[in-house]
Amino acid sequence: MLLTLALFSFNLSAYELPRVVPLADAALGVQPISITAVVNPRSPGGVHDFSSEGDYWWPDPKDPTGPYVRRDGETNPSNFVAHRRLMFAFAREVGALTAAYDLTREERYAAAAVQQLKVWFVNPATRLNPNLQYAQSIQGVCTGRGTGLIDTVHLAEVALGLRALHGARSLDAATEAAAHAWFRDYLHWLQTHPYGLEERKADNNHGTCWLLQATAFALLLDDQVTLADCRRRFKEIILPLQMAPNGSFPRELARTKAYGYSIFNLDIMTSLAVLLSTPDEDLMKFKLADGRTMVRGVEFLAPFLADKAKWPLSPDVLHWKDWPVRQPALLFGAVAEGREDWLNLWKSLPADPADEEVRRNFPIRFPTLWYAATGAHQY
Repeated sequence: MLLTLALFSFNLSAYELPRVVPLADAALGVQPISITAVVNPRSPGGVHDFSSEGDYWWPDPKDPTGPYVRRDGETNPSNFVAHRRLMFAFAREVGALTAAYDLTREERYAAAAVQQLKVWFVNPATRLNPNLQYAQSIQGVCTGRGTGLIDTVHLAEVALGLRALHGARSLDAATEAAAHAWFRDYLHWLQTHPYGLEERKADNNHGTCWLLQATAFALLLDDQVTLADCRRRFKEIILPLQMAPNGSFPRELARTKAYGYSIFNLDIMTSLAVLLSTPDEDLMKFKLADGRTMVRGVEFLAPFLADKAKWPLSPDVLHWKDWPVRQPALLFGAVAEGREDWLNLWKSLPADPADEEVRRNFPIRFPTLWYAATGAHQY
């Protein structure tokens, strides 16, 4: 699986295999656990409903028992995040197992991934309801918000992993159909519920995360109508409204964690460009009338990924020392432009970060799954 570029040839599969297989081997022994194992006592939802509480919301010093107030960038450690942690672990394990299966065709990896998928999407006693009605609630303010939809961005890679399992002996037709039905129901909810419609319109990383999920789920389901709409939205709305002429994202730069948010949004947008590209159009190189492209976004951020000390703004209020990691935007940009310097920088960065917040904002961990989903057999 060879990526042959203008300036170099790089065998991504061979490079990833020594990392992916040990991660998948470790996941073989993991007992699947869904959100039904933990209940948020403050959520009005049921045992099958995902629940989380907004990160940056704290008790009001002026009214300690009243509605919470916002402190941007400062995570309240007392808020409920158990479901989020379970979902992140599930996504990491399924990602490793399905990537390993895709690279080796060893059925044991597929079998373990299928067991995880059954627990989360199929078994009546443990399955997750296909909605996010109670995500990122705020005590004293609301029981859920549209912004909560970002909590499931990690399911994009799960959907691509399920796609890679097609044809595996361990994935019986009934399980595959049930898992597809779950994603079909969730995609419908994203496209029709007020929370989904609200998040779809967001002109920052929330809007890009909505689009990434819709795209990955539509690819799994071969929903060409949704894919066409996502492609149009990327070209006509997401890129024009979010990227400045120099390749930066002004909405992310305005945050108290501008560095981390800029990295996160660039990763999501370049991933969208990869998934939505067609044989006739490479969206990494798609150019607006004023010259803005996703490559320009990588050009803006890459120097600061290589040397964080050059970042022109204040350090992030939290997790400054933990960035960057092996950001997929560098790889996707290198593939698009034949930039060996970006590829070498990608190789040099940590591939499997330990920091929980970085993991949360690192939903593209197994890039071979992303290239495989586009039908690119040579990678």
